[in-house]
Amino acid sequence: MGVGGVCAYMGAMTAPLTLRIFAAACLAASPINAQSIGDIVQVQMRHGWQTDSGSRMAALHLTLAPGWKTYWRVPGDSGIPPVIDFAGSDNLDRVAFHWPRPVVFDSAGMETVGYVGELVLPVEIWPDAPGTAVGLRGTASLGVCQDICLPVEIAFTAALDAGPGRPDPAIRAALDTVPDLAPDGVASCAISPIGDGLRLAMTLDVPAQGGEERVFVETGRPDIWVSPAEVTRDGTRLTAVTELVPPEARPFALDRGALRITVLGESRAIETTGCRAE
Repeated sequence: MGVGGVCAYMGAMTAPLTLRIFAAACLAASPINAQSIGDIVQVQMRHGWQTDSGSRMAALHLTLAPGWKTYWRVPGDSGIPPVIDFAGSDNLDRVAFHWPRPVVFDSAGMETVGYVGELVLPVEIWPDAPGTAVGLRGTASLGVCQDICLPVEIAFTAALDAGPGRPDPAIRAALDTVPDLAPDGVASCAISPIGDGLRLAMTLDVPAQGGEERVFVETGRPDIWVSPAEVTRDGTRLTAVTELVPPEARPFALDRGALRITVLGESRAIETTGCRAE
């Protein structure tokens, strides 16, 4: 269903996008029609620049109406997880998303995690043939929420030239807030079975990240439910305990090396991959 009200920004730092929007209220506090989606979210693809390694640092830029938010890759209790797919692109080897540090929202007693007003999501792109243009085709399935939540699907195309590009302050500002990478070996974990899955107790030797800290765990399997972590700190020693429940609701084999652990504070964030056995 095409929506004429949704448009892409145009300009020297942007690429035109083709947008396809699907808007169905999932928390329908009040009716909304598809024609108003363009007043809620606008999208641009920022061209960015070629890095010293030969990749291209671009960004997907979402601008939201006042009071509206979208979600981090770990959306929290009731958020809608984002899915971004570049299938069908030309001369594309691989991409890496550099997610800026999100904030935590209290939504009717449930915590969600994301961005309010704006999200500049840096996307690092490696072409199949280095030094040549990349034709992006893809979809971004996102949740945008205020009093209601709307699942929005954006189909986009963008042509990224092979030239060096130029510095983009918005992308650089977003990269400056990406969580720091912790050294290898800072995390250890103990795994024990519970009736419907596993209990994961983590210990991390990382500095305080400011204010109330939260720990988020990604298992590499989106079908596994992860409970909010119980977090305590003693100096540089942080502990977090969470439960992991798969669809089959029974204990399972967990790949420690695939775990991605993020410690999110009010002013900083740090993340690490994998944990050693305690």
